[in-house]
Amino acid sequence: MSLGIHWLDALIWGVLTFSILVVLHEGGHFLAARAFGVRVHEFMVGLPGPAVSFVGSTGTRFGVTAVPLGGYVRIAGMEPGPEDELLAAALRVVASADEPVGPRYLATALAVDLDRAVSLLHTLHDWGAVERAGSDEDLFVPALEPVAGEDDETRLARARAGTYRGLKTWQRVTMLSAGVLTNIVAAVLVLVVVLALAGNASPSLTIAETSAGAAQAGLRAGDTVLALDGVALGDFAELAAATARLAPGDVASITYIRDGEERIAKAVVSRSQDAEARPIVGIAPSFVYGPLPVGQAVSRSFMIVGLVFAAVVSFFRPDTFPVAVEGARSIIGASTEIARAVEAGPPDYAALVALLSLSLGVMNMLPIPPLDGGKVVMELVERLIGRPLKREVSLGFSTVGALLLFSLIGYLMYADVARIVNG
Repeated sequence: MSLGIHWLDALIWGVLTFSILVVLHEGGHFLAARAFGVRVHEFMVGLPGPAVSFVGSTGTRFGVTAVPLGGYVRIAGMEPGPEDELLAAALRVVASADEPVGPRYLATALAVDLDRAVSLLHTLHDWGAVERAGSDEDLFVPALEPVAGEDDETRLARARAGTYRGLKTWQRVTMLSAGVLTNIVAAVLVLVVVLALAGNASPSLTIAETSAGAAQAGLRAGDTVLALDGVALGDFAELAAATARLAPGDVASITYIRDGEERIAKAVVSRSQDAEARPIVGIAPSFVYGPLPVGQAVSRSFMIVGLVFAAVVSFFRPDTFPVAVEGARSIIGASTEIARAVEAGPPDYAALVALLSLSLGVMNMLPIPPLDGGKVVMELVERLIGRPLKREVSLGFSTVGALLLFSLIGYLMYADVARIVNG
């Protein structure tokens, strides 16, 4: 395939795939918010901006923006920092006024500056306590049905009940975690289906290549191993486990079949050349490809989840960081891999989407604001100290975390471009 076509394929499939993954993630937040009765203003596919959209029955605006990369949900009451102490009074002013209320009117009524009045009105509008007066962006009227004898704080509490701020801590944590859980659950389901229907490559007892003791003992590609030291073997995992119990210098008796004839070879055990320095006899397996039973497919899927967790953790260990970065890809490199998977066929594409969904979910679990894991930590800290963190503190943590993440992403993008330039 030519460079131009490959670039175009990577762009199209990369945008489509990452949009699917982000929509899955944000869909988890959306469903959790609606389950707890929280207002969701927008659920958009793409970056914020002009959009083609419609308003659903619950008041949520659904749509696709002009830049359909990723997606987002806008949930009522998720602004950082403590509530303004004048929110109840501001709501009273709007509710009791004979005409629509604007920032200047509210600033005069509460004896505050104009910026604070604007902030109060925007917060009340976000909570659904007030609504815009027709097409005028600056004038507001009450949105809550009046209740006889209701005081200011009770009216505000009624508005807050439909927002993120109105949730209990465990509900907030659940809502923040829902995107991660959706990514992981969706990935596991896709992997199980792919492994159970399309199959998976598994190492067999037929030899693909020999080295060390096995090569010296006369074993060669195409031979099929039957037993080690007289113990029959069912699969390659049993061979690896039996070899692990030996010590370097031991002589292993390997029973095998070649051209229909059963033979025995004596191979000296040595150590692998990697950091593990494990016992080996020098047999590399060939792989067979076929569907797995559902139970094995489920087990293999959860094993893959564990590997993804380990891969993400390796980014934050000094001893494994260089290797982790070398093997990682940014959205540029991942898009290239996605295009290749599409060419290989639906099973390969589905499996890669599942792995990317796992990676997105696991990354978002990290306790780094503004990731979901970082937001959960901040919620727990606020619960521990008994009050919301100051807005400046929350934004400060989020800014530092964002700088760290964007630095890593930027480096990975640079590395991907270098790989492409260097062929």
